[in-house]
Amino acid sequence: MKTYCFKLYHSKRNKKLHKRIDFAARAYNHCIALHKRYYRLFGKHLHKYKLQKYLTKLKNIKRFNYLNFIGSQALQDITDRIERAYILFFRNLKHKIRTSPPSFKKKCKYKSFTLKQAGWKLDESNGIIIINGQKYHYFKSRDVQGKIKTVTVKRDNLGDIYIYLACEDISNAVLTRTGNSVGFDFGLKTFLTASDGNDIASPLFFKQNVAAIKKANRELSRKQKGSNHRNQAHLVLARAHKKAANQRKDFHFKTALNLCGNYALICLEDLNIKAMQRLWGRKVSDLAFSDFVKILKYEAYKCGSTVIEIDRFYASSQICHHCGHQNKATKDLRLRNWTCPNCGAHLDRDRNAAINILKVGTSTFLGEAS
Repeated sequence: MKTYCFKLYHSKRNKKLHKRIDFAARAYNHCIALHKRYYRLFGKHLHKYKLQKYLTKLKNIKRFNYLNFIGSQALQDITDRIERAYILFFRNLKHKIRTSPPSFKKKCKYKSFTLKQAGWKLDESNGIIIINGQKYHYFKSRDVQGKIKTVTVKRDNLGDIYIYLACEDISNAVLTRTGNSVGFDFGLKTFLTASDGNDIASPLFFKQNVAAIKKANRELSRKQKGSNHRNQAHLVLARAHKKAANQRKDFHFKTALNLCGNYALICLEDLNIKAMQRLWGRKVSDLAFSDFVKILKYEAYKCGSTVIEIDRFYASSQICHHCGHQNKATKDLRLRNWTCPNCGAHLDRDRNAAINILKVGTSTFLGEAS
């Protein structure tokens, strides 16, 4: 699957889409309430097909007329979202992962609705999409390739509306190419420490914009709740956060494209980002390493490179890449440089880890290829 994102032009008619999203939030919360009530009465999970049949009956009641305004396709997707959320909840319980069931959402935090086979029509030549009989113009930046499977209408914190077109990927299979190999060790001061010395520095875009974000937060806290000035201050804060997010996303895509153009095999370490966030908090979130890995794999698929992730429990920073001796004293993260007690080699912690990651990743790749 390949997803295209387009932004709609600002227009008064966009109010209809905002209204639909608000009604979708109302329907979502009603479905959550039905799930909770059904469990209290019968001690069982409410299946989505029973829920869909019940919602069809509710459409004939005057109090629930807003369900007709949402549309059957979007309403069906709401039940699918809740079903997926409960499946994930029960799976986490089974694996003893700390979790909570799906809960109610505020109208302002519910962002989208999805249409499948009906309710929309795309006029790509004129940059128009028709949703429930209403025309909307979007910024056409590229052509859509492949059969469209779903159309998602989504709004952001600034009130802008975007459409996401999920299409079948019709691109031809890309053959794995030959070229250089590299291992990378993820760090906080250096975003990626490379085995060949071509390191990538940590940009920390949130830190760059934190002064503007703090100022916007202070201005927001001074405004009276419910006032127009508070709404305007909220938009200023949302713009500051979105600027940092856009800068980070741009950096991730450009970095991933550059790496895939220079290396045929890229070896990384599968990290427990949740645990790292508990230790170092905002700095790990600012780097968004998990998002970068997803983008890197996507770009690698397009150009024929290969991304290998080695086991997170492999002691890459403790093993000397010269002789293979493991020095457990290097578990202390404050120790950035150390000398191997076996061969006497002087090692940089991150560089040594990157070289070991390359060795293990290369052997894993060759094992899979054979």
